[in-house]
Parts: sequence; structure tokens; C-alpha cells
Amino acid sequence: MTTRHEEIQKRRIFGIISHPDAGKTTLTEKLLLHGGAIRQAGTVKARRNDKFATSDWMEIEKQRGISVTSSVMQFEYDDKVISIMDTPGHNDFGEDTFRILTSVDSAVMVIDGAKGIETQTRKLFKVCAMRHIPVFTFINKLDRETKDPFDLIQELEDVLGLPSVPVTWPIGCGLNFQGIYDILKNEAVLYKADKIIKLGENGVFGPELEGEISGFNLSSLRDEIELIQGAGNEFDMEAISCGKLSPVFFGSALSDFGTTQFLRHFLDMSPAPGPRKTTDGFVNPGDDFFSGFIFKIQANMNPAHRDRLAFFRICSGTFERGMTVKLSRTGKEMKLAQSTMLMANHRENVEEAIAGDIIGIYDTGNYQIGDTLSTRKETLFFEPLPTFPPELFALVTPKDTMKAKQFQKGVSQLAQEGAIQVYRNEYNEVIIGAVGQLQFEVFQYRLENEYNAKIRMDRLEFSLARWVHAEDFDTVKKMLDSRTMLVFDHFDRPLILFANQFTLNYFAEKNPDIKLLEALDVKQF
Repeated sequence: MTTRHEEIQKRRIFGIISHPDAGKTTLTEKLLLHGGAIRQAGTVKARRNDKFATSDWMEIEKQRGISVTSSVMQFEYDDKVISIMDTPGHNDFGEDTFRILTSVDSAVMVIDGAKGIETQTRKLFKVCAMRHIPVFTFINKLDRETKDPFDLIQELEDVLGLPSVPVTWPIGCGLNFQGIYDILKNEAVLYKADKIIKLGENGVFGPELEGEISGFNLSSLRDEIELIQGAGNEFDMEAISCGKLSPVFFGSALSDFGTTQFLRHFLDMSPAPGPRKTTDGFVNPGDDFFSGFIFKIQANMNPAHRDRLAFFRICSGTFERGMTVKLSRTGKEMKLAQSTMLMANHRENVEEAIAGDIIGIYDTGNYQIGDTLSTRKETLFFEPLPTFPPELFALVTPKDTMKAKQFQKGVSQLAQEGAIQVYRNEYNEVIIGAVGQLQFEVFQYRLENEYNAKIRMDRLEFSLARWVHAEDFDTVKKMLDSRTMLVFDHFDRPLILFANQFTLNYFAEKNPDIKLLEALDVKQF
């Protein structure tokens, strides 16, 4: 019988990040397939046979062929309990991705071999770097024409400032792609031949690959490995663990080639759950008290029941179904009577879980993103989750006043998800804020299809939002003009919308006693 410490060491929680269309959702599917979590992998672009990616479970994701919300999938493989966070690649949903990255212990960065490092990849990597999250790089689509592998490795250093060390190396690319060489295991995995060749002490310089791959590829491979051995970074597990060195893998997720080698190496190298930072120190996974935080809320995962689920990362102790915990933000005691393990939108009840597990907690409106739950006597707050001020705003009204109830319910639940910012003005009108236009479109689609509430959306000429803290709100109101608007979020906290940065600067200069906040700290309100 294993101890709790041994069970914690088996846990792996990682997020998959990339620019749109680099292949991260396809890679997720293949990892799930290897883990026995699904019988047949879907693809994001599936159309004719209606076979879609497990992580893309929302109807709009299937229609558009993109991920618009993060998914959590848990399975067992090679004596490890793995939780994969598939994240939306589209920039408009970056906030969801950033929150996900606060809950993981490592990240897998998927790069399109033909395109190299793209805009969204750079943004997401910055979050990993800020949090010292170990990053594992999977360079994808090697069965197509790609950039030179050395150029891709150099990009990691030049663009991201991330030193790297190849663990597998491609044998040719595109039409000439014949496989990969596993440097650590000293074996060649052939592509079309579906064959693994164990190499001798001389590695690729020995005779084992002669006649197995083309003479040109063999000559190139020997030159490239010689260069790696002479000028490449040394493999350093300590540097990998603290996010200062990225192991690099090559393959094709769509062809499911190189994914097995990646998964096995990743499980050996990636960290088990470690200490989590709080506002007054650290919480260790082995601590006896139960604790964790909510990093995501999702409505309508089961459309038939119109339910809402809070995604919870356990940081210490043991979860037991029916246990009572304290919600740090309010001080209220909450009974966790219903909980579930997750596989995208599929789930099963869980009786017990430990540090390093992700569970879903049914939410009737008590929780918000970033909430800490704990059995510790002293109040505990984990680090605040990142928030991003919206840049686009719109006034939203129901087209059919008879559907006002459905409209109000839909707006309220989608606001609690954090997928879009929802505000109300003094006249109780609904104003939504978003980072990008696609968020508006998804919001409208979900209201109409999940809540049967068609809406009218009128854009507002504001581009910035700041929470406002002042002793006298009558004074604040007097300072407003046509270029500003006072609104309240769904927790009744006041904000001011500003037309532009100049308007914000002018307001701040004229009102030095009024505190404007870009992001909220739990202790500030």
C-alpha cells in the first residue's frame, strides 16, 4: 500500500500552450489516446465524420474548429496520474490560459516547425517564465516542410531567452522525414517503417542505421549530432526543474509520431506537485490541512442541467467528499457534498483526492475565480490570479423582453465563469467588456444557444477599465463626463470606464485622492 507522499509524487499537472493552429489540441488528443482515456483521437478540424477533439466539447468549438475555453483531462499512464490542461490558443481568450498556468506544475509548449515561435507563444511563455514554470518544447509537424532544426533551437534562445537541450532529433523533414533519434536513449525511431533501432556505443556514427535510412539523411544526422555534442547545451535536470532550460522534442502530433517518446521522457523529467505560494508564505503538498484554490468556473458543462462547476486545484491535504471547509474570502463554512473528476465535459463522482489532483466542485453561486478553500484554522490566501482589463465594451439588451429572465440568468452565469467581464451601470443596464471581438461573438452565441436569449449589442466608445476606491462616491460621480462611465461588476465593486489612456491620465491627475486599480487584490475590497 502506497503512502500519501508516494501518491503525491505520482501526480503530474501540466498545461499545453501554443499559438493557434500549432497543434496543441491534436497533441492533447494523442496523449489521451496513449493513456487509454479515449479509444479514438479526434482532431480540431474534423468535419465530415463529426469526430472532434475531446477537449473541444462546446458546440461553438466544433463549428469553428478552435478552442475557446480551457479543458481539464485526467488519466493514468505508466503509474502516473496525469492532469492535462488544454488551453485556448486564440489571443482573445488569453486570460483563461493565464489562469490555467497558475494551477499547473509544468508547461508543454507546442511550436509549428514551419512557422517557429509566434506571437501568442511569446505571451504565454512570459507567464511561465514569471512563475518559473518548467517548459518542455514539442516542435510539431515534422512530416511537413519545416525550418532548419538548429534555426528553431536558436529561436528559443533569441526570441524567448530560453536555453534548450534536444532530447530527440529529427531525421530529415517533409517528404524526406524518416524518423527521430532519441539522444538520451540512444535509439532511432523510424517513421514509416514503424521500427525502433537500438544503437551501439558509437550512436549514430555506428553501422546500425546504414541501409535503414537514406545516405543523405544519415550523413546529415551525423553532422548535426556532432554539432550538438560539441556546441549544444548540456543536459541539466536542475536547470530544467526551475525553468532555465527547456528539453526539446520533435515529432508529428497528427501522425502520432514522436509523441510516445515525448510522453515517457516528460513523465520522467517533469516535477511532481511542490510548494505553492500564499500571501503569508508557502503551503506544502504534504501538509496535513486541506487547501487549494479555484482557477476556473464553467457554466453549462451539462446543458441538460444548466449546472456550474468550479475547477479546484488541491495544494495540500486530502479531499473527502462531504467535508467542511472555509471560504477565505467570506469566512463562511462550505460543505463540499458534490465533487467530480474531469475529462473535458465528462465526469465521475470522486470520494477522495489529494494534493496534485484537479477536481470539480458544484457551484450554486458561492464561488469566484481565485477563491481559496481550506481547513486551516488561520485564514489562508493563495496568490491572486492574474486579471486583464478589457479593451472593448458593449451595451447588451435582450431582443425579446419576454426572455428577460433567461437573459439575466445567462449574463450572470457567464460573468461568474470569467470568460467575459460583465458590468451594470446606475440604470441596471448590462455592459460587457472583452479583450477581443471573438469574446463578444462567443458570448452572443452562448446566450442564444444555451439560454435561448437573443441579444442586441451596441459598441461603446471606451477602451480602459479601472476599479475605483474612494471614500466619497458622490465626489467621484461629479468628476465624470461623457468620456467616462461609472459601472459595477457582478460583485457590486465600482469601476470607471475611460475613453482612452489620455482620459485616464487626466482623471488621475485631477483626482489624486481617488485610487484606481488595474487588478484586484482580495484584501483591497
